[in-house]
Amino acid sequence: MAGNGDLSAHKDTYIGFLTLVKWGTIIVLLLAALVVWLIAA
Repeated sequence: MAGNGDLSAHKDTYIGFLTLVKWGTIIVLLLAALVVWLIAA
């Protein structure tokens, strides 16, 4: 994977990906809760 030995760039990309997944999950859960609340109201 890190054929040129530049592990720092790969690490930064992975951390960015995890951050995106974390916030994406939180936003989707909030939107799903909003939809359920609107349907139930």
